[in-house]
Amino acid sequence: MNAENLNQVKQDTIQNIVLENRGKLAITGVNDVLSFDDQIVIVDTELGMLTVKGEDLRINKLSLDTTEVAIDGTINSLNYSEKQSKGSAGFFGKIFK
Repeated sequence: MNAENLNQVKQDTIQNIVLENRGKLAITGVNDVLSFDDQIVIVDTELGMLTVKGEDLRINKLSLDTTEVAIDGTINSLNYSEKQSKGSAGFFGKIFK
């Protein structure tokens, strides 16, 4: 996704992230939860991949109909990464092709 396409997505998409006392995280604009355990949650959002790192993480609410996810636990970091284009496979996709 180039910068122009990302700017268009940003203009058309509203995403909210609410972090309450580093213990409760609410995210809107979620397409899918790709991976989760008690230390990391990886979420595919309209604005890119969002990685949540912490301790004792639990998905408290997941509604793909309303594009909402709620995570409880100790939140240590939030990190966005660029979305992969639909035509390109990820690292494991290239290996197991």
